[in-house]
Amino acid sequence: MADHPHVVCPHCAAVNRLPPGRPLAVAKCGACHARLFEGRPVAVDPAGFDKHVRANDIPVLVDVWAPWCGPCRAMAPQFERAAAVLEPDFRLLKLNADEAPEISARLGVQGIPALFVLQGGQVLGQTAGAMDARAIVDFARRHVAAA
Repeated sequence: MADHPHVVCPHCAAVNRLPPGRPLAVAKCGACHARLFEGRPVAVDPAGFDKHVRANDIPVLVDVWAPWCGPCRAMAPQFERAAAVLEPDFRLLKLNADEAPEISARLGVQGIPALFVLQGGQVLGQTAGAMDARAIVDFARRHVAAA
């Protein structure tokens, strides 16, 4: 990670350059003054997805889901639990496939729920199917460690 990591605010989408040596977990946005990490996933639209993937220096874990998908709804609380464990080392995003078909196509989503680990705009790992929180955490960490 960069000495001065850039982190996108989940509230106002401002890109924050954080000072070295300060704990990310307590960092606040320079623009809106909200906490940058709250231990829960951030729902994004296509523009928000692109900004987080492009501007965050930390890895991004994306859950591509749909409201009509039973396994997606079943995995939602597990993804929430994983966010509490993975933040602030990761930014967790939720992307509704029905509202972002072009992003789903770009990622090559073939089934949902689908998880993607991205860093620097590159996909480090992907999988499909519902997982529990522990498996989500292990999946994310494994793919970042292998990069």
